[in-house]
Amino acid sequence: TIKRQAVNNTMRRGGGYSGRSGGRGGGRGDYYKNKYGGGGRGGRGRGGYNVGRGSVANDTDANKSSSDPTAESAPRAYDPNVPRPGGDNGGMHADFINLLRRLDHKQYPAYHDIESSSKGWVNDLEGYTLYIGRAQSDPFAKPTRCRIVVKNETAKFPPLSYQNKVRSVALGDFLNRKFYECCKEMGADVSEGSGQGGGWSGPKGGDIDITKPTQHVIEQSAVTILKNGDVCAQFTVSLPARGRSILGHKAVQIFDQTLPQLVQKTLLYNSLDASAVTRHVLNVEDQEWVRSNLEIRGLVAFIPDGAILPRKSGADDRPMEDDDNQKVVRFHSPDTLRVSFDLPNMGKTLAGIGIRKGITLIVGGGFHGKSTILSALQVGMYNKIPGDGREFCVCSANAVKIRAEDGRSVSEVNITPFINNLPFGKKTDCFTTADASGSTSQATNIMESLEMGAKTLLIDEDTCATNFMIRDDKMMELVHKDKEPITPFLYKIKTLAQNGISVILVVGSCGDFFDVGDTTILM
Repeated sequence: TIKRQAVNNTMRRGGGYSGRSGGRGGGRGDYYKNKYGGGGRGGRGRGGYNVGRGSVANDTDANKSSSDPTAESAPRAYDPNVPRPGGDNGGMHADFINLLRRLDHKQYPAYHDIESSSKGWVNDLEGYTLYIGRAQSDPFAKPTRCRIVVKNETAKFPPLSYQNKVRSVALGDFLNRKFYECCKEMGADVSEGSGQGGGWSGPKGGDIDITKPTQHVIEQSAVTILKNGDVCAQFTVSLPARGRSILGHKAVQIFDQTLPQLVQKTLLYNSLDASAVTRHVLNVEDQEWVRSNLEIRGLVAFIPDGAILPRKSGADDRPMEDDDNQKVVRFHSPDTLRVSFDLPNMGKTLAGIGIRKGITLIVGGGFHGKSTILSALQVGMYNKIPGDGREFCVCSANAVKIRAEDGRSVSEVNITPFINNLPFGKKTDCFTTADASGSTSQATNIMESLEMGAKTLLIDEDTCATNFMIRDDKMMELVHKDKEPITPFLYKIKTLAQNGISVILVVGSCGDFFDVGDTTILM
């Protein structure tokens, strides 16, 4: 038994039969050694290790005691798509470029030599340091993650542009957009051999990518401003290759030409439109200021006059534009609900509708914009870029959109305020299911939101479970209260309001909510 176990261990480590220790056996082992280098297919050319996958010497080293400081760890299989901390070579930019030239035509895993996760490659001429984490081990693996830090002395952004968190996030967002746009304009996001159909042996890689910005200005890690004013940009580079051979000259072009140009055009204050930078940062800060003043004014939401709420399409979040057939209808507040804010940075007065705390009903005919308003409010806790059309359409930061989610999983949630006495004695004080119905999922969503501190619920009847929202008199006559486990939301909404929970509800089919509403807005 012991002998059989030893043989099995040898086979699992690749040191077994038919020449597996040096390749695939016989003469093929020599072929792979010459082609890839190292100990057959397990060498540096394939798996990224300096030793072969199956040599007898490897087994001997792997069996050394872990207490032996000279013992080498046994080679282990790994997933090249899993990010790992890279090596830490580092040095000057000239050394880095010379290294890339030396790697030309070598096997792809030799790219690990450029890893520098903490020391970095210092480019004194351009004023930045490049950090490269775990280099991809295969041309088809996930791109290599890189990071550039531009010193404050080089970036030269005014301290006022990042003096607080809101301004710092806004400035980072602006630079992220510029970096992304510049990649597109320069064609830096296009991989080598793209569209040529070169196949496995053709050129590939060489593209630079950074997080694609959206219409929202939110905290992200693509481009950040450090406390000392340094600019940190994180992006990916698909290291270029032909087949499995390194294209060193293409890598030199990326890191010695394209990347410095991107830094010069997008991460330095002197290269940017100073007025555009200031406008972006101050506009975002004013949006945050309006949102922070909602509670003081007794409001839960605000929509300015002239806002463009419709979007181009369900897949395009940019604002709808005028065309030859029709013009976009801009929002206009009723006089009875109009409020105004004096913006501290932009120096102007912003007027629009103020939605007060309590129960607000939004009603109107079909295609009159009821759901469009709610769609704008459900992202009102995020700041927008100037020109979005909704940049001052704000909602309290603790607002949550509620809807039914048939089929969602629920784990130990107390939904007894809305649903109780289920058939077969199933408890709802610690409700659990892998496939919730429309009513139980909506009840769960409300209870989870309240547990997390939500103070405003945004609800559109189009996306709700009807039996959860209302039950009319005829149905109540047919199905007695004692036989119905669901307490409709209609009968709980006042209780929520009395406990400080505001509700903005879009309704178009049931007038029963008029009896409980505090404010009704007719579109």
